[in-house]
Amino acid sequence: MLKNRELHEVPVLFELMSHPEVFPYVRHKAATSDEFYFITRKTIEAEEEGELISRTILDEYHHPIGTINLFDIEDKHGFLATWIGQPYFGKGYNKHAKELFFDELFFSQNIEGIFMKVRRTNSRSLKAALKLPYVALANSTYPEVYQQINETGDIYDLFVITKDHYASYKQFAAVEAASTGEEVS
Repeated sequence: MLKNRELHEVPVLFELMSHPEVFPYVRHKAATSDEFYFITRKTIEAEEEGELISRTILDEYHHPIGTINLFDIEDKHGFLATWIGQPYFGKGYNKHAKELFFDELFFSQNIEGIFMKVRRTNSRSLKAALKLPYVALANSTYPEVYQQINETGDIYDLFVITKDHYASYKQFAAVEAASTGEEVS
């Protein structure tokens, strides 16, 4: 489940973000809880200005477990940044949160493409990206974006999720679910 970001979530999210398996991969790092309050307040303000879209990821008990964001929105495209606390790794929250977020971005927010830059040394994120059936490697299809994210060296792979690919995936999943009698999320 997703919800708009709120300041009261900061203590829990800061503790989860500080874990050594999470912290290196967080886009907006904070060394202290006060600094994370400031970053969260700025994030909420930036969303109000239409500069980004940010949500808190919740578990089934409605506890905050991470964040999912679309940054650097330009020409109906933006960059995805997601992190989930270490106790929640491998439990399916990442995939579920992404699909809820993508539904909102593509079908409510008028976004046409979502870029993911994944550090080649981040095996957990590379595996997560490759599990998504609607993602495409974009190093060669968006060469200008690929060059931009690798200005200081060849350290990132670029992936893209387009509205068309995602909508096709959702349509195919609905047809498959209908044929097997399953419910579609």
